[in-house]
Amino acid sequence: MALIDPNVTPSSPIDAQPTIGLIGMGAMGRMYARHLSEAGWKKINVCDLPSKYADLQRDFQSSPNITPLIDGHAVSRSSDFIIYSVEAEFIDRVVKEYGPSTKVNAIVAGQTSVKAPERAAFENYLPADAQIISCHSLHGPGVNPLGQPLVLINHRGSEEALSLVKSILSCFKSRFVYLSYDDHDLVTANTQAVTHAAFLSMGTAWASALSYPWEQGLYVGGIETAKVNITLRIYSNAWHVYAGLAILNPSAKIQIDQYASSATDLFKLMLAGGSGEAAENAFRERVNWGRNVVFGGDDSERTGRRNGRKPILLSQEVLDRFSLGVLSCENSPTRRECCGATSPPSKYRPNSHLSLLAMVDCWAHLGINPYHHLALAATPIFRLFLGVAEHLFLSPTLLYSAVHSALHDNWHRSDDLEFVVAARGWSQCVSFGSFDLYRKRFEHTRTFFESRFEEAGKLGSEMITAIMESEIEREETENDD
Repeated sequence: MALIDPNVTPSSPIDAQPTIGLIGMGAMGRMYARHLSEAGWKKINVCDLPSKYADLQRDFQSSPNITPLIDGHAVSRSSDFIIYSVEAEFIDRVVKEYGPSTKVNAIVAGQTSVKAPERAAFENYLPADAQIISCHSLHGPGVNPLGQPLVLINHRGSEEALSLVKSILSCFKSRFVYLSYDDHDLVTANTQAVTHAAFLSMGTAWASALSYPWEQGLYVGGIETAKVNITLRIYSNAWHVYAGLAILNPSAKIQIDQYASSATDLFKLMLAGGSGEAAENAFRERVNWGRNVVFGGDDSERTGRRNGRKPILLSQEVLDRFSLGVLSCENSPTRRECCGATSPPSKYRPNSHLSLLAMVDCWAHLGINPYHHLALAATPIFRLFLGVAEHLFLSPTLLYSAVHSALHDNWHRSDDLEFVVAARGWSQCVSFGSFDLYRKRFEHTRTFFESRFEEAGKLGSEMITAIMESEIEREETENDD
């Protein structure tokens, strides 16, 4: 390692470049290999299960910078910087198998979403001379890494080794975030666990109701666009992307349980609201309490909670560009009810937005300030979900419409019930700690949406790109100010 210049670049002579090893060639492993190769790094060794060796050879036969090897032993003993890109559930087993073959003084990293098992595996099975500088790109494989947070954890490495890792990964043009293993797991729980649980619950609720909500003319446009696109984006990924974080991170379990409790309590208050003014006020007070805790009680306090940031989300009209549904109730089977005099003359039909009310209530009960980690390590999905929650709660008109609809409209009650049942089901699933149960639940819902992934994936990617470009531009402007 001492012979490698820590400031080496892809344009350096091939003999001066480090050999980069990737163990695990799932979606994230392939994304890393592709970006590193396209940047000009010439010596990239990759492997997956030995049974997939022939597939890797075929897939990368036209990529001269990428060399498939038979297994992790071959990658470990020949690479200067090694990244384990395997599921958190299997990290202990894989490092136990291949860790002892680590090249002398090599740098080792992991790309797992939960770092506690990774840390234990590295400490238990890597040679004492191996340097541990881990990483985690806080976005999915289909998201452009430009400007996204890329966590670096210098657990056991020299400053020169850290500089080399930064030189290698700088081609992603991501924003480096420096955390410890413990801080990483707390931050990812706060920014991802409940967010994933919310969208998983939405998807399961729609699948249980055998309904694509955007086709019914009832949940179309604005906030609904973000809900639908992100839900389909999550279910289009592999189940293990979310299972490890939910099951292996103790903080995540607590938050997912609270989210289910918040959804249940709010739904009960909605049902009780029909019994009189006092019951209605109990629901309104619960919603307002959550808003005040998370966003602040008045305009100046709300601005302070956001650390002076402007609201995240775009207008509803801009979100409409990415809608899967038709922004009209002309084709709705309930057109008369939708467009009748008893409903507001708006294409955005009010509903309870129970998933968002429950999210803010959950944050409030756990004392989580969602803005605290926003600039530090927010994923695109967390940023979007905070944005839609902000969009709802910072608009008195929208929030009033949601609360009024929750208390007085019956048309969405069955959908809200399905959502509560789904949220409690996911909470139970996580509490059991079973990856097999998680996979079955995830894939059962996934099957219902599978035929729509191609259409939704394109729109979802465009939506995330548009909003992230706006966010990056705004953050640069605010930093300049």
